[in-house]
Amino acid sequence: MEQMFYEKLIRIIPEKRVLRDEVMKKHTTFRVGGPADFFVMPGSREELRDITVLCKSEGMPYYIMGNGSNLLVSDRGYRGVIIQIYREMSMITVDENQITAGAGALLSKIAGSALEAGLTGFEFAAGIPGTLGGACMMNAGAYGGEMKDVLKEVTVLTPEGEFTVIPAGELDMGYRTSVIEKKGYVVLEAVIALEKGEHESIRKRMEELREKRVSKQPLEYPSAGSTFKRPEGYFAGKLIEDAGLRGYRTGGAQVSEKHCGFVINTGNAEAKDIMELMKQVSERVMEKSGVLLEPEVRRLGDF
Repeated sequence: MEQMFYEKLIRIIPEKRVLRDEVMKKHTTFRVGGPADFFVMPGSREELRDITVLCKSEGMPYYIMGNGSNLLVSDRGYRGVIIQIYREMSMITVDENQITAGAGALLSKIAGSALEAGLTGFEFAAGIPGTLGGACMMNAGAYGGEMKDVLKEVTVLTPEGEFTVIPAGELDMGYRTSVIEKKGYVVLEAVIALEKGEHESIRKRMEELREKRVSKQPLEYPSAGSTFKRPEGYFAGKLIEDAGLRGYRTGGAQVSEKHCGFVINTGNAEAKDIMELMKQVSERVMEKSGVLLEPEVRRLGDF
């Protein structure tokens, strides 16, 4: 069964971009996760569409990811196909005050292109460790900026296998959500509209934000960024600190001493450690403050 499916896959996409039993810790910023049955890296929207059509027709589960910066994969891995939209779909072009980029482009690379072109408005995203596709779907934001502030339009693949362009005004972007997620669309590329700015002031702003991140976030450890969503009217990190959990550990997973909003892998964590720690943190915060912490990190596989 798996061999037949593999043979069908490599008719769609070159064999070198189809990996079997690929260990997911190589592809997540948490650096944990067991093997996926198939790990494929499409290089075009047509390949992506054809792979999803094949998976649906064969009843094969699939999951679409970027660079794994917001993903916790089970130690048991994933029974199905991981479709990674990353380096193979990461082109970036600049035209006047607009940047068009593939869904696999890193936000840091797009910010670099904006700086080079003297375009301002994307500085907030320079240090977010994710790809454009995930950022559009989740309306990624930091330091007062959000994707909804700069998006002009997004090209998506619909669940029906069609390519369509959605203007930014129809994306219904809110806190860590959008119509893209609600309707099961897959981002293919996006157009970002910025303003002309002064190169040196753009660079200085990026440097300021970088220094803030380095001083306040545990960037020296594997993590998935902010582990929990921000509850309305509160800050997750403050709630966790107030619950007495700074530095709290389960196995190799730890609440960062530098920033309590981050769960980190101290070097030998397994996904089950991170999952258990997240559960204990949520329970303790609920006991202490009566606030429900919801995970921002996406979980994949059986825990």
